[in-house]
Amino acid sequence: MKKIMVTAIAVYAVFALTACASGGMGGTSASERPVMPEMVLVEGGTFQMGNDFDWSLLNFSNYISYSGENPAHTVTVKSFYMGKHEVTQKEWYEVMGTTVRQQRDMADKSWPLAGEGDNYPMYYVSWYEAIEYCNKRSIKEGLTPAYRGSGNSITCNWNTNGYRLPTEAEWEYAAKDGNRDPMVYEYSGSNNVDTVAWYRDNSGGSTQPVGRKAPNSLGLYDMSGNVYEWCWDWHDFYPSEAQTNPVGASSGSYRLTRGGSWNDTAQSVRSANRGGTIPTIRDNGLGFRVVRNAP
Repeated sequence: MKKIMVTAIAVYAVFALTACASGGMGGTSASERPVMPEMVLVEGGTFQMGNDFDWSLLNFSNYISYSGENPAHTVTVKSFYMGKHEVTQKEWYEVMGTTVRQQRDMADKSWPLAGEGDNYPMYYVSWYEAIEYCNKRSIKEGLTPAYRGSGNSITCNWNTNGYRLPTEAEWEYAAKDGNRDPMVYEYSGSNNVDTVAWYRDNSGGSTQPVGRKAPNSLGLYDMSGNVYEWCWDWHDFYPSEAQTNPVGASSGSYRLTRGGSWNDTAQSVRSANRGGTIPTIRDNGLGFRVVRNAP
């Protein structure tokens, strides 16, 4: 997998004069909420985040700083909408105006592509670029952007109606079916990795078009495998006590990535597995999906 350091880009948000609806756990019922194409309502709730064991610290030339699982702890999240699939190359181009090949070329033209086409997941995208996409897509759709600032001083307005990256807790809650299934599966939607995930043993050495494996019970595709997905949080370990709507550490060196990729082992695409990555990295196994608050 190829990787590069890129210059951190400034991210600016245009905030409305009045705050838009926040994603509280009460208020509008699910049946009254607006239908959002290509997004799934994840009803809030409480779950056991992490697992009962913790892996060892790993270091791959400061690229993936950590791969492992938090010890189990209780977390409550509010309701939110999540993209049914990872952001596709078509969706990226419509907002950002660059192709996956152009994104690769900004890193290194000699590096390989890992799937190219409208319905393939977007990759070779840094965390900063994913943040920029969220803001630009929000503005394009007449929504209030979530992010402002630049570098390590980017802040999130958690009450806005615009697109943003999921927190790590939101991501794992959704990957574990958001309490919709009485089973807690090893992978997102199944204990059979081949049913739900593109990973090293079945991907053919490439990403695959989104939505071709079975979804989990929420209707979310490719939460396990295909490409790693950026989350908002700085990498850190959660405290053992229960938390509500956690957003991670206030600073750090690595941003959280979840879900594993087409080039990873079955162990790495488990729903509880987590990685930490330098936010300026571009990689052919690293993309993202978006969320929005539920009114």
